[in-house]
Amino acid sequence: MSFILALDQGTSSSRSIVFDAGGRIVAMAQQELPQIYPRPGWVEHDPMEIWRTQLATAREALAQARLDARALGAIGITNQRETTVIWERATGRPIHHAIVWQDRRGEPMCARLRDAGHDKLIQSRTGLLVDSYFSATKISWLLENVPGARERARRGELAFGTVDSWLMWQLTEGALHATDVTNASRTMLFDVHRNEWDAELLRLFDVPVELMPQVLPSSARFGETAASLLGAPVLIGGVAGDQQAALFGQACFQAGMAKNTYGTGCFLLMHTGGKFQMSTNGLVTTSAAQRSARPEYALEGSVFVGGAVVQWLRDGLRAIEHSTQVQALAESVPDAGGVMLVPAFTGLGAPYWKPDARGTITGLTRGTTLAHIARAALESIAYQSAALLQAMSRDAVAAGAAPVSELRVDGGACVNDLLMQFQADLLGVPVVRPAVTETTALGAAYLAGLACGVFKSTEELAAMWQPQRRFLPTLDAGRATELMARWEHAVRQASLN
Repeated sequence: MSFILALDQGTSSSRSIVFDAGGRIVAMAQQELPQIYPRPGWVEHDPMEIWRTQLATAREALAQARLDARALGAIGITNQRETTVIWERATGRPIHHAIVWQDRRGEPMCARLRDAGHDKLIQSRTGLLVDSYFSATKISWLLENVPGARERARRGELAFGTVDSWLMWQLTEGALHATDVTNASRTMLFDVHRNEWDAELLRLFDVPVELMPQVLPSSARFGETAASLLGAPVLIGGVAGDQQAALFGQACFQAGMAKNTYGTGCFLLMHTGGKFQMSTNGLVTTSAAQRSARPEYALEGSVFVGGAVVQWLRDGLRAIEHSTQVQALAESVPDAGGVMLVPAFTGLGAPYWKPDARGTITGLTRGTTLAHIARAALESIAYQSAALLQAMSRDAVAAGAAPVSELRVDGGACVNDLLMQFQADLLGVPVVRPAVTETTALGAAYLAGLACGVFKSTEELAAMWQPQRRFLPTLDAGRATELMARWEHAVRQASLN
């Protein structure tokens, strides 16, 4: 049993990847996941589609690898975080569509909490800033707006979960209602110091404790899948939210190591070891993937619209037919021609936290073309990530640590050489792309492999990590500073107040 099946359930797709004991990809299957937009600022998924596509890709990946489920040591699960599902325990049916992490309907409740002064309590217990990005206001909205939901929750008839919990419930046919510390830490209801649900916060959000899953370390023997689903029962041995899984997959096990994932959004994490460090620069503190009950932490900054800006170029502007064409279009001009694009389609995340900001294009002239806008769109991903790393380095220096000296990168957009070189130029530090860029799934596989004995230690995993290319800064530091100042000016123009 030397293979691991990683289930990677993301915002825009469900994927399954089979890894061998060397951390190499054996087979991979993927299906797109449609998003639902009921109103401006609202984003939903059909939970049954999440489950259907994830199971289908798991079966397809095993078939591609020509493996029986009995060849698997374990399954690892990694998932879009914060996305909220509530379902009936008796039937397994969701009571509403899943509310996706990008959804902003909880902002009025967040504003009331901030106005009432609850933000300091919430940040001290959870490490999070009060924002509708996190699960708590999504849960409250469902309990308030689905008829009878809160009463049913108090009677123990309903179950809440982030996507990992929903998948584990389905994989075990209702035998397991659990999550791991990384996903729990994204709810705004979890005390990351004690690694348990916080009774005071549950009361504050009026969320019955009967709704909540059991919380385990990220590498643990969670339970076994129902034999009928894959052909044999398989241990679920690793679970982590996608960004903590990517941090683990990038072998960032030591304090000071950082990675950035370029997906639908961008997510920059720096490991801080066992130290809970509060940010003074607009970042959040989150639980890192853990192998034991001992807490480990990371500083995190999230960009709401990263690779999604390329989808907008394709589907909104129709500037390209396929996302892969964006680099050629952007490279057809030497620079963005003074154009700045701030893709604040659902507000701005860290380090700005401006929910009222809206997408803005500045610097247009009569000579501006779609190519300039495409280049500005790509560069916006790097600008947002650079703002995060600069904030992270300020926090590190304030804590007596060295600023980040290298950034490991992964996610779909990291294959874009133009973007990675511009990222290195803005940051002034090397940007390193690994040989295996599927580090989110790889992290879940590592966690599962440690639980079942396929992998022995994190030292073994660190030795397996290999770089594919290093992008070294080539831009004058003064010019990089000038460009970042122009970006910050554009961000201020994107804010409505």
